[in-house]
Amino acid sequence: MAIQIIVVILTILLPFIVGSSIIINRYLGADNKWEANHILGQALMLGIMMAFLISFVWFFGAPVIFKLIKEPGSGAREAGIIYLKTIALFGPLVLTNFVALGIIRGTGETRLAMFINLSIVFLNALLAPILIFGLLGFPRLEVRGAALAMGISHSLGFFVTLYLLRSRKSVLFLSFKELTTPNYKTFKRLFKAGVPTTVEQLVWALGQLVVSMYAAGLGITVLAAHQIFLRIQAILSMFYLGFSLGAMTLVGKKIGAGDRPGALKTAFAAIWVVFVFAFGVFALIAIFSKPLIAIFTSDSEVLELASKVVLIFALVQIPKALDGVLIGTLRGVGDLKWLMVITILSVILLEIGLNSALVFVLNYSLRALWLVHFFDEILRSGINYFRFRSEKWKMVEF
Repeated sequence: MAIQIIVVILTILLPFIVGSSIIINRYLGADNKWEANHILGQALMLGIMMAFLISFVWFFGAPVIFKLIKEPGSGAREAGIIYLKTIALFGPLVLTNFVALGIIRGTGETRLAMFINLSIVFLNALLAPILIFGLLGFPRLEVRGAALAMGISHSLGFFVTLYLLRSRKSVLFLSFKELTTPNYKTFKRLFKAGVPTTVEQLVWALGQLVVSMYAAGLGITVLAAHQIFLRIQAILSMFYLGFSLGAMTLVGKKIGAGDRPGALKTAFAAIWVVFVFAFGVFALIAIFSKPLIAIFTSDSEVLELASKVVLIFALVQIPKALDGVLIGTLRGVGDLKWLMVITILSVILLEIGLNSALVFVLNYSLRALWLVHFFDEILRSGINYFRFRSEKWKMVEF
């Protein structure tokens, strides 16, 4: 539960990541590194302020948050409080690094971001068993040890990121003057660029939570099968996110350079690449569906139900991957309000509305949930494609 709280709160920091990445890409495309570095410093200043505020809330609000757990005798509530309060001590460094790495990744330097993140993960995996179980002479700290391992590894990652941004080994340079001199006009630009994406992501996450509640209402077997597909989807979405970020970065830089034909060409190339990739994913899931599902469960009822829905799940991957790239291209050109509106409508009308009617009125089951999701992805990818082709985003400015 503590991890879920942390993940949800990270969404609040999206305006400083997405907004700054889009604007920075425009400046980099125009070869204006001074303005790009200015945006970086201002975004990190806001990120640091929010990081201290969030850490304060985590530390002092943990006992209130974990009153949601109704089993005081289980130790779960106490464990959650310990974990969240311990993470809060490292919060300013952890959250600031999250913003900084997000900007580095969003401006196309994905190899540097990958190196730092892999180093953090490796260190966390090394420290966690030592501190949790008390190995190598260390005291056994259990839940507090897990939090300390995460906090220490991410904090050290922050210093690596700081060194990178100050060493001029990155395309961006962090100026301490920009970091400490607020510019309220720039703050306004960052919020204008970032808030629509934050709303979009929050609404989508809420919609998927409601759909999971629908699955839970259909029974434990349906919920278990649904969760299997969600876990597989979470892994595949990381690949789609990579294509989306690549499209956002390259298209944004083309727009910044005033090369609209180049932006269109880049976007369509990305669409074709991800289509081939998604078709391969569809084929692999369709061919190896049974062993894939068996990785997650040995329950015969869950296996039987999942096997009836897996082909629909496989088909979902094609429009979902395409829509990911189209979202990236539209973010690259700055058409963020459009994406927010489309997401809100699709969640309310399809993910929540239509699913509710099919499940609770017509008594359909898991197959209906994924059919609706398939239709939703087709509809949104089609609408976003024609939106990009129409070039109405030419009017968008920051």
